[in-house]
Amino acid sequence: MRLGNSTTCYGPVAILFHWLTALGVIGLFGLGLWMVELTYYDNWYNEAPAIHRSVGILLFALVALRLLWRLINPHPEPLGQPLEKRLAIGMHWLLYLFLFAVLISGYFISSAKGRPVGVFDWFSVPATLHDLPNQEDIAGVIHLWLAWGLIILSSGHTLAALKHHLIDRDASLRRILRFTNDK
Repeated sequence: MRLGNSTTCYGPVAILFHWLTALGVIGLFGLGLWMVELTYYDNWYNEAPAIHRSVGILLFALVALRLLWRLINPHPEPLGQPLEKRLAIGMHWLLYLFLFAVLISGYFISSAKGRPVGVFDWFSVPATLHDLPNQEDIAGVIHLWLAWGLIILSSGHTLAALKHHLIDRDASLRRILRFTNDK
């Protein structure tokens, strides 16, 4: 079985990257919404943010690998009308931009006081840029807005895929759901 993509279909590596990214984004968004409502007396007050940070760092690594994989592999051309194709390409790059921006802003929140960011108990990512005035607060506001923006963009991406599948009846959605040679 071929691991890479072709010009007509995604390979299993790209499909795995796609769905792990989607799962990570949705999971981190839900965890983030839940954890900011926790009070000091909640059992998860310290544990939830630690999980959120750890998964965020791992997601950053995954997205970086995913982007590298995209750059060194062919990938199927978007289906649809010329405008839809341009919008699809723009949407994909905008999703990458928002993914990296939300993950980097989360890192700046976590490293604002100069402490490394622990990833479970496996390793730590050193604090690089820290101790800026109001870094944690400013990065927090940016992180929140970017997270909502990412969810909105992801929802639009999902709706476009459903439109291609249900209305246009083309292979756009099937190409990322399973390994196929459909056009």
